[in-house]
Amino acid sequence: MIRIRRLYDDVLSIDQQVIAQVQEILRQQFPLITEKEVCKMPGKMRDPLKAKFRSILFVADDLGGKVRAFALLLHAPDLNFCYLDYISTARHETGGGLGGALYDRLRQEALSLGSVGLFFECLPDDPALCPDPETIKQNAARLRFYERYGARPISNTAYETSVEPDDDCPPYLVFDGLGQDRPLRKEPAQAVVRAILARKYGHYCPRSYVDKVISSFKEDPVRLREPRYVKKKPAGEVMPAIPADQKILLVVNDKHNIHYVRERGYVESPVRVKTILREFERTDLFSPIKVQHFSEDHIRRVHDPKYVDYFQRVCGNLKPGKSIYPYVFPLRNVARPPKELAVRAGYYCIDTFTPINQNAFLAAKRAVDCALTGASRILSGARLVYALVRPPGHHAERRSFGGFCYFNSAAIAAQHLSGHGPVAILDIDYHHGNGQQDIFYRRRDVLTLSIHGHPRFAYPYFSGFKEERGEGEGQGFNVNFPLPEQIVFEEYRKALSRALHRIKQFRPKSLVVALGLDTAKNDPTGTWPLLARDFEQIGNMIGALRLHTLVVQEGGYNNRSLGVNARHFFAGLWSGAFSYVPSEGRALAASSILPGLAP
Repeated sequence: MIRIRRLYDDVLSIDQQVIAQVQEILRQQFPLITEKEVCKMPGKMRDPLKAKFRSILFVADDLGGKVRAFALLLHAPDLNFCYLDYISTARHETGGGLGGALYDRLRQEALSLGSVGLFFECLPDDPALCPDPETIKQNAARLRFYERYGARPISNTAYETSVEPDDDCPPYLVFDGLGQDRPLRKEPAQAVVRAILARKYGHYCPRSYVDKVISSFKEDPVRLREPRYVKKKPAGEVMPAIPADQKILLVVNDKHNIHYVRERGYVESPVRVKTILREFERTDLFSPIKVQHFSEDHIRRVHDPKYVDYFQRVCGNLKPGKSIYPYVFPLRNVARPPKELAVRAGYYCIDTFTPINQNAFLAAKRAVDCALTGASRILSGARLVYALVRPPGHHAERRSFGGFCYFNSAAIAAQHLSGHGPVAILDIDYHHGNGQQDIFYRRRDVLTLSIHGHPRFAYPYFSGFKEERGEGEGQGFNVNFPLPEQIVFEEYRKALSRALHRIKQFRPKSLVVALGLDTAKNDPTGTWPLLARDFEQIGNMIGALRLHTLVVQEGGYNNRSLGVNARHFFAGLWSGAFSYVPSEGRALAASSILPGLAP
């Protein structure tokens, strides 16, 4: 499977390998480029405005990270234009439509950035400028390709004049108006040309040459060359849509409904997932992916194998419709569990209202598979992934279950991610994320943070205090933000700001968000007043971290508002992650790509 995606940084090892492949393609396909320029690419991504251009790298690769093609787009935010610096397939790579797909993606990006157009250079197809017939043939093929999009060379200027008298084949400056049907005005065009020549070629083009080219722009609007190769109207319009590489990957626990506890008051029901998915139909933010199967070894690296064995065995022995609720707890001797499986439930549980039944293990294992599927996509370069799962998991500690949670899917995903660099877990459920705290309390490679109701009134009651900051090497790497029973959103926002500041200090390579929507107004398990607009702001603040982010669903039980709140959270997360700021008349209309945001 070939995907086209934008690289935002070189944080992940797969992206470092991808950039190295792009550098090798540059060396092979552009023999005149200097090694110094090739080596500058990673630095340009880390400090994108150093040369007054923001470097934006796109690659066509597979999930294993093999690069088939790439393009480097330069964005000048001060002048609202984009410049295509390089676009190329790898050596011996047949086109297969990659060039067109890649160029389509560049046009989408340029339009979303509010650009007046996309500029680039193309070698001439004019014998007076380029005497070699074979070279002219190749140049004509490139110009024919771009002309299909309505992109044509700028005419009647000195841009294609050689800097040195002996130079041949001076390039055209080609303009793609991105289907906006607006003329290119003289003064903006002159500013663009000056920026290109000064910022990109300042080491080569003397001031006198730049002034000569600028003064040669006489016509207003600037004239483009008449179509030479494509007679029919070009398909130049860029449709307002979210690019595939910017969609949130959505992996759903397709076996969640086998775990259905029908007892009165058991709010963790299958309708929760259905409610969220129904609201997602109103937006184009998500791209569904299939659940992968992972071995139980991932679970046993996080949970006590004895607990895993017990849980699997007791579930397998129960009859359909039969549930076991803990009622005896090991206050006297925790070292010797009782023989009877029903009695032993309390040995591994932290409450009396989380049952074990026939399908609990299977549903919880599938939830873990979903979270690990998301983590594997993160490690393959995805920016945002959402594991919509039930049962939830953040109350499951290393050797215990409770709070409707059996396996800690978020912690298991974080453990998997931690093999590739530091990870932060941000728990924003109404209830303390005691599971992550217990599992990572003595580690410094996984930062755990939780914003929750104070344990003096909120489940699980005996953890989540501010003083719990980790032990040993983990000292300072567990952070709790217990909040009062009654708050206003501004109090929550301040706590979230402090949590995000701590994450920035930690500098993780990836982020796992344990998403609880039980902080919403009228949730039956919480006391806070958060509304849809608040969830959108929360998502936006988290997205603005610009981290590879896996979101794992936890609580949220008010089915009247659950789906709406989830949709708003992810709309905010997406806009924060991709800095979508609509520019009137130029950028994509917000209503067309994020429809139905009103509650």
